[in-house]
Amino acid sequence: MGTVSNNLDRILRPVVEGMGYECVGIEYLGGGHGRGTLRIYIDGPDGVTVDDCGAVSHQVSGVLDVEDPIQEHYTLEVSSPGLDRPLFTPEQYERYRGRELTLRFHGKWEGHRKLTGILRQCAEGVVLLESEGEEIRVPFDVINGARLVPVF
Repeated sequence: MGTVSNNLDRILRPVVEGMGYECVGIEYLGGGHGRGTLRIYIDGPDGVTVDDCGAVSHQVSGVLDVEDPIQEHYTLEVSSPGLDRPLFTPEQYERYRGRELTLRFHGKWEGHRKLTGILRQCAEGVVLLESEGEEIRVPFDVINGARLVPVF
């Protein structure tokens, strides 16, 4: 996670959790031409509604106005993680052991830009993925993003 993302997490996670929601993750995607997107994923024991997202957005907007951690113009999005839930932390990976997921990498990793398989384990900085009958050990720090494959 970059410096901006670490700073945003430090500022915003307590706000979201103080409202009674799980802060699944925070992404800041710097945009071209000085326009970025700040995306906050929230969840609750019974899921989240549009009203929940609106309440968190309102509260977070106030904090962002005071703290001013982002110097460029940006769009704030607050949403549920959805069926293709993103995974941010090793603890989240462990929670979804046995599920199929897609990993995206920073550039190419061992010839792959992304890899899909069954999550077997996440420990000691390594994600163990079973893909096409083969167990693959992926260093956590080469992963740019991970999402569960939706089950319908």
